[in-house]
Amino acid sequence: MIRNSLRILALAVTAALLVPAAWAQSASVKGKVTDEQGQPIVGAIVVYHSQDTGRKHELKTDKSGNYYSIGVQGGIYKVSLYANEEDYKANKTLYFFNNVQVLLSRPDSMNPLDFDMAKERAKAGGEAAPQLTEEQKKAREKTQKENEKIRNLNQFLSATRTAMDAGRWDEAIALMTEASTIDPSKDLLWFNLGEAYLGAKQYEEAIEAYNKAIAIRASGAYYNNLGQALIKAGRAEEAVTAYTTAATIDVANAGQYYYNLGAVMVNAGRMDESIAAFDKAIAADPTRADAYYWKGIALIGKATVKDNKMIAPPGTDVAFNKYLELEPSGTYAEAAKQMLASIGSEVETSFKKPKSKK
Repeated sequence: MIRNSLRILALAVTAALLVPAAWAQSASVKGKVTDEQGQPIVGAIVVYHSQDTGRKHELKTDKSGNYYSIGVQGGIYKVSLYANEEDYKANKTLYFFNNVQVLLSRPDSMNPLDFDMAKERAKAGGEAAPQLTEEQKKAREKTQKENEKIRNLNQFLSATRTAMDAGRWDEAIALMTEASTIDPSKDLLWFNLGEAYLGAKQYEEAIEAYNKAIAIRASGAYYNNLGQALIKAGRAEEAVTAYTTAATIDVANAGQYYYNLGAVMVNAGRMDESIAAFDKAIAADPTRADAYYWKGIALIGKATVKDNKMIAPPGTDVAFNKYLELEPSGTYAEAAKQMLASIGSEVETSFKKPKSKK
């Protein structure tokens, strides 16, 4: 009997850690810029600088002195006027307004703000600070609270990654548990909680956390790591579904997910299914050398012995030689050559050796 052992080579996909600066809908802004003679200033630069996130929106006036933009986040802005692009590059401000509230919805829907230099120059100090309405004050307070919460969650995520990198899994679990309590609607928090539980070998808890992340946003990375947790928990059939789903919804990384599925099937002794999975991995990424090697291993698992000679299924030698073609000095290069020798096949010699680096 021919026996093969194979450890699972599933690679956890790491998601971006930082939560975006805001999850708000966008607003529109518009206005007109006129000089002290009441004439439109053409080619002026109007800059909306968010006091909450630091993001800038640079707008240019048209031939009528008008500017307009959509896609501006709600919040408090400093809005500065520059006479032209040269002055903007030189940071020569012509005029500015502080504490400008941009609302997501308002009666005029456009958040208008004009620069009337004839009127503004008549005012002392050269700066206008519009008074906020009660509606504007409430919107500002809401935006500030949301941004403060997000900054707090980012700190939790950063501290969690530091703890996980150091192998302090209990600390990471505690951090993400608290963060997910603060805002249970953020999938990244549940995903990182699943990562922490997986590192602590608490597989059922990891499965629960990954499923909560998936319920908020279906992600190939989330399903991939769910599959890994399911395997560790001994739930192979569910892991197959998770890896397959990952490959279906995240086509760009399907090669990795099918490769992981193939490894699961080999470990379960289901060689036909592992070969099918490795074939899908190869179809998704023909340069994935390891998939060819492990496909060969799976095929060897179906070999028979006749007259003390190993009879391998068709395609076994092709799989090992393809691995050697892609990775002639790879991790499994010697093992692939030994496998070819064991089935009486020769190593193809047409493979080019990699050029030595100077």
